[in-house]
Amino acid sequence: MKRNFFRSIVMFFFVVMPVFNSCTMSYKFSGASIPPEAKTVSIQLFQNLASIVNPTLSSYLTEELKNRFISQTRLEVISEYGDFAFSGQITQYNVAPIAIQGNEIAAQNRLTISVKVKFVNVIDPKQSFDKTFTQFENFNSNQNFSSVESSLVALIVEKLVDDIFNAAAANW
Repeated sequence: MKRNFFRSIVMFFFVVMPVFNSCTMSYKFSGASIPPEAKTVSIQLFQNLASIVNPTLSSYLTEELKNRFISQTRLEVISEYGDFAFSGQITQYNVAPIAIQGNEIAAQNRLTISVKVKFVNVIDPKQSFDKTFTQFENFNSNQNFSSVESSLVALIVEKLVDDIFNAAAANW
């Protein structure tokens, strides 16, 4: 009796579970809603036109956006003229004091990055846009900016990529 029960459980895992697994594998939980006709995405290098230039930001932002489309969609990244096409520029890279204390000394500073993005959706031109995305991170004013800059940039770029990806590929 116990042997038959054990056999039933094993059969369940080897026969029924792959069926459930194959059903869930065809649906992406990324939130992407990409038309089936779309096959390619092109992402041009985001030029850095900010008054303060971080020398690695342009390529870092561009590559992170490409990586998002590679990892969360079925679109093939091509050099130009994709069904989804991105171009743009970094327009702001600014550190400013915030949270001024009573003695007029900033308790915190804020790094802000803005990116103007032109998105062309060849499949559904009504979904195309030309807009600016802005994100920021705060840090303690007693921290040396150069020692926290790369980690702040990584956090901000992740948020910017989320915003850009969601604006282009998610219809919720």
